[in-house]
Amino acid sequence: MKIIHYAVVAVLVLGAVYYLWMKPPSLNPIPDSRAAEALALVQSHQAQGYPTILEAMTGHVRSMSERNRVARLGEWRVKYVAGDQYEIRVQLRDQGVTGQWFEREFIWHADLSSKKVNAASLAADGVTPKEPDAAP
Repeated sequence: MKIIHYAVVAVLVLGAVYYLWMKPPSLNPIPDSRAAEALALVQSHQAQGYPTILEAMTGHVRSMSERNRVARLGEWRVKYVAGDQYEIRVQLRDQGVTGQWFEREFIWHADLSSKKVNAASLAADGVTPKEPDAAP
């Protein structure tokens, strides 16, 4: 009977260790506070038709689901570029009416010193509002 108890405890401990080692990246906090700030700057930036970019992306996934179509939003990735510049990327996969998958990558550049967000891909340009032209 003791062997069974030890085996159960060993399986539980190994399962916990395996889970911590293989846990999804979304559970891992961003270790660089400036990268986290850049991600928050992009996600909270105003979007076309939505209060924020994050809400626009999740709203698209929700609307596709309501139309009985599948859309999947990938993991948000942050890459340090130089100085106060960071690049933020996320992929969106949509399933078309015929079942074919379409994938778009949204890329933004965040400048922490000026607190500006610029669309760096055509897909992101469709979500990010244009800045008004400066009067001459």
